[in-house]
Amino acid sequence: MKRSGPLYTLLAGLLLALFMLSLNATTGTGSSSYGGDAPGTAASSPATGQGKPSPTPTKSPTPSKSPSKSPDEKPPPNADYAGRTDDDTSAVSLSLRDGKAIAYYCDGRDTESWLKGDVEDDGSMRLTGKHGAKLTGQLTGKRVRGTVDATDGRHAFTAAKAVKPSGLYRATTEVRGAKLDGGWIVLPDGSQVGIVKRDGKPAKAPRLDPRTGTARVDGDVVTARPVTP
Repeated sequence: MKRSGPLYTLLAGLLLALFMLSLNATTGTGSSSYGGDAPGTAASSPATGQGKPSPTPTKSPTPSKSPSKSPDEKPPPNADYAGRTDDDTSAVSLSLRDGKAIAYYCDGRDTESWLKGDVEDDGSMRLTGKHGAKLTGQLTGKRVRGTVDATDGRHAFTAAKAVKPSGLYRATTEVRGAKLDGGWIVLPDGSQVGIVKRDGKPAKAPRLDPRTGTARVDGDVVTARPVTP
């Protein structure tokens, strides 16, 4: 009868061990149900920042195109113009070709100036010559209105569109050993204003025959040609 004590003790130990194993198994299942994430569930967890709308990419501003000329914008038409200064002391003639201009200012005695430059699409122009000479003009319709600054001062002028033989002529040659440079402005009314320089010395130009473009200088025939830029 005394030997049954240890047997009971051993049996009680086995029961306790079974109970503890059962308890551990039950606790492990509970941990999986209520504890942290079970293995393999990380993919189902929301990623950091998930749920926030992605910023819309900002488009780079399209570079603005440089303003270009309209196909309708063209330089003023080729033409010649001639007229007198407002004080009626001198004459001015201009020749316009493909956006370029050449002009001649002359008082018919001792002052003259050749000028050249560009003509803008709006008909404005700023021409320059030797000794600081300049001409500022504006083409409007069939005339050029402006001012010319020469060695004898500033003069306002109006030059109307010229029809041949009116216009601007020039002759550069040599006569009896002297270098000759002559300029003529033939005005719409048929009158002429011009200067001929012999070796740089100015004098009133002889009359030019517009039909032939010739003039007599010191008894010799000189041929003048229409001036274009």
